[in-house]
Parts: sequence; structure tokens; C-alpha cells
Amino acid sequence: MTIQLFCTRNCSHRPNLERELKDLGIDYQVVFVEDEPDLAMRLHIRHSPSLVENDRLLCTGQPTEHELKELLAARNASA
Repeated sequence: MTIQLFCTRNCSHRPNLERELKDLGIDYQVVFVEDEPDLAMRLHIRHSPSLVENDRLLCTGQPTEHELKELLAARNASA
């Protein structure tokens, strides 16, 4: 399933996280909180950016490259 990069339109961390996801070959879709406020409320998202998959919050804020790799490895192991 595709990861959703959930962020505000003016999130300064989004470009960096997008670059890291691309570098790791991860498919993702950008979803703006301004367009999906109900999702933000349902998942209790209060930080931008956040990573979401299958309506499950994976992480909030800007993960380090190492944290992102660990998160994705754990995600793949449970798949």
C-alpha cells in the first residue's frame, strides 16, 4: 500500500522528506491537511509532516534517515 505524506501546504520539512522517500524508492502520495481535515482529526495528527499508511499513523515530524529506514524495514517485515 502507498504511504501518505500528510502535511500542511507550507510545511518546511516536506521537500526533504519527499526527497528521502524518493531516494529509498518508496511510493508515496502527498495529502494536505487543508484538504483532509477529517483524517487529521480521526488519526489525531498534530504535526507536519506525518506518514500514514492504511489509516494508521506511522510517525509524526521529520524522521532522520536512519529512523525512516528502520520504520520502513519494520513495515516491510510485518507485511
